[in-house]
Amino acid sequence: MRTAVEISLYPLDADYVPPIKDFIDRLNVHAGLTVVTNAMSTQVAGEHRLVFAALEEETRRTFEADRRAVFVIKVLGGQPTSNET
Repeated sequence: MRTAVEISLYPLDADYVPPIKDFIDRLNVHAGLTVVTNAMSTQVAGEHRLVFAALEEETRRTFEADRRAVFVIKVLGGQPTSNET
């Protein structure tokens, strides 16, 4: 099943741009995902398990970087892939 997620990161830090860019760069290295960024959010699409595996890893890395941050996430339920009917 394909899933699309819209995610916004709000670092609770005056220097907020570098953590956002770092998060987006890290998402882009995950194979099988489509990542599109605009001024307000980033959209991530792909197989459901791949999307949420990437989000689990990268949100955890953001929180482990000893900074406080807020993620706002919207999830669009998926479309079946060609092998799911």
